[in-house]
Amino acid sequence: MSPILADVLQISALIAALALVHRPLGDYMARVYSSEKHLRIEKWIYRCVGANPGAEMRWPAYLRAVLAFSAVGVLFLYAMQRFQDKLPMSLGFKPIDPDQAFNTAASFVANTNWQSYSGESAMGHFTQMTGLAVQNFVSAAVGMAVAIALVRGFARARTGELGNFWSDLVRGVVRILIPISVIAAIVLVATGAVQNFSGMHEVQTLSGGTQHIPGGPVASQEVIKELGTNGGGFYNANSAHPFENPGGFSNLLEIFLILVIPFSLPRTFGKMVGSVKQGYAILAAMGAIWFAAVVAVTVSEYAHPGTAAQLAGGAMEGKEQRFGEGSSSLFAVSTTMTSTGAVNSFHDSYTAFGGGVTLLGMMLGEISPGGVGSGLYGMLIMAVVAVFISGLMVGRTPEYLGKKIGPREIKFAACYILVTPTLVLGGTALAMALPDGKEAMTNIGAHGFSEVLYAYTSGSNNNGSAFAGFGADTPFFNTTIGLCMLLGRFLPMVFVLALAGSLAKQTPVPATAGTLRTEKPLFTGMLVGSILIITGLTFFPALALGPLAEGLS
Repeated sequence: MSPILADVLQISALIAALALVHRPLGDYMARVYSSEKHLRIEKWIYRCVGANPGAEMRWPAYLRAVLAFSAVGVLFLYAMQRFQDKLPMSLGFKPIDPDQAFNTAASFVANTNWQSYSGESAMGHFTQMTGLAVQNFVSAAVGMAVAIALVRGFARARTGELGNFWSDLVRGVVRILIPISVIAAIVLVATGAVQNFSGMHEVQTLSGGTQHIPGGPVASQEVIKELGTNGGGFYNANSAHPFENPGGFSNLLEIFLILVIPFSLPRTFGKMVGSVKQGYAILAAMGAIWFAAVVAVTVSEYAHPGTAAQLAGGAMEGKEQRFGEGSSSLFAVSTTMTSTGAVNSFHDSYTAFGGGVTLLGMMLGEISPGGVGSGLYGMLIMAVVAVFISGLMVGRTPEYLGKKIGPREIKFAACYILVTPTLVLGGTALAMALPDGKEAMTNIGAHGFSEVLYAYTSGSNNNGSAFAGFGADTPFFNTTIGLCMLLGRFLPMVFVLALAGSLAKQTPVPATAGTLRTEKPLFTGMLVGSILIITGLTFFPALALGPLAEGLS
């Protein structure tokens, strides 16, 4: 079987699997967030945190709960790293330095999982399992809760109430993330992934030397790392490490886990607003951009320009032989089009245009299909903008799902869109203007600039992947990227929840003959066009200085 045919069959199998679970999982999540009943374990959790799950919250109260919970998470994870040597199963590792501990705490709480450390040589089992893995669950659940709050804003009328954050958080973890993770972890262990509490193992390398590799609860962390679109690896090599990702089947399973919830949430949205066709329109926009990016990166990597790549039969530098160009490209696009950031190859070694597409995927706002929760609310923000543009074109007051998109709503959407470019471009400019940024680059010229641009794009978009080789473990980068991760995660949530509250207060407007049909292919095309135009106008100059300049040189 030719490699290209194998890649086509792999993508087809992935799409078929996602299509198979889209409806049942989407419907199930809609029932989870709409149910008025609480499980016994959920009631016990509510009592422990002192929350009243039945109390409805307006958007300021919902936001305060999100920020308070996340702030406690940052402090807890920071303290755990600083006192790691006092904790059980520390494997003798010393405490994490203050700047790196802040960066890691901000990273995992913000669902970014940017790692400026080597997991197997810095973090003990207790810190990995109790600190990092727990945040993988709850940070994903926070994103889903905010998305559901926005969906309720569209679905409800004449009320400012958006539900209860604590109920949404707990249900997301207990009823969705944990059950899927348990099943997937068993499957991953069956494929050969490691799951134990072992210490260091001495192994002999191919060159005759020795290397110490720890075991640990790898499979359980690997599953939620992908399912929750987190991305932080147990090992420094991430999903390129055979203990995390043993072979072709486990690789396809991990890609499926990355995409399954983001691609199912549009169905949840459609069910909760009372029109599944609206969900299909959002899904179509997500899928079109994702598929186009997969084709673009795969073609770029198979084109293998350059003598060395031609002799190797492809751009195999930085890729695992057991995956090849096709599986590596599929993984790279899926992880950068979501807020996952996991890697099974190193994007720094991709062709200029292949690496540029992964960079563009993050710049789009990671909405195709995006992170768990964050992808859906990001796409709905873009839908609001697309409706507004459509209204300007035909001279009508824009409406979406029976809600008027007036000056207040469009201001919230505009502020949401401006947050990430401000952080990305501002952070990159600051780094390039100071010696710290230039010293961290392992390459000169356009590729070196791409390394810095990628770092701030990844951090500000809560992705977490990096151009391998970029020296980010310095006080400057740990601090600035840490701040970008926090601001890039929680500032947009402010505008999302404010928009949700504004929409929930409105009285629905009845549809007329002049109402834009937002469930039709025409609107899907306009939505995709709006995303590409807004992103292109914002980031094209930066891309021209980085991957485009490198690819054309």
